[in-house]
Amino acid sequence: MHVVIGRIGRAHGIRGELNVDIRTDEPERRFAPGSSVVCGTRTLTVAKSRHHGGRLVVSFKEIPDRNAAELLHGTILEAVVDPHDAPEDPDEFYDHQLVGLQVRSGDTVVGTVTGLVHLPYQDTLTVDVDGREVFIPFVTELVPVVDVPGGFVTIADVPGLLDPSEAENAAADLVDD
Repeated sequence: MHVVIGRIGRAHGIRGELNVDIRTDEPERRFAPGSSVVCGTRTLTVAKSRHHGGRLVVSFKEIPDRNAAELLHGTILEAVVDPHDAPEDPDEFYDHQLVGLQVRSGDTVVGTVTGLVHLPYQDTLTVDVDGREVFIPFVTELVPVVDVPGGFVTIADVPGLLDPSEAENAAADLVDD
């Protein structure tokens, strides 16, 4: 099973180092020297990693120079994990743990998690609601309960979260008051 751990940004310097946008809560583990990552169809070995200017800079044994590094710009980095493994922090989840969970609003099942989109500032759940794809920011205020063993997530009752027309109606009601 593969889990996303980062996205390669721009090359850093001339020795093949790369800026990596971290997508894991375990960067020290995933980018430790000697660890392997999957980069497209290749497996790369971390030579070293360090923080520089608020970013992670990583060099891989297989990437000798800036020219090779520039070819990887924008590529997703993944780690291979056992499907039964879970992150150490109980508030962290692998994508595959969330896909298939019921989405509840109160006691009502409103949809099913179909995926997770990793955006620069927050992750977003992709939810199937009656055949429509709905995006819900994966933040505690909107998704207060994640119960992987129970098979569900609970979302906040916010007008427009599942249906944009509800948000428009709620806004109109505020104006009329």
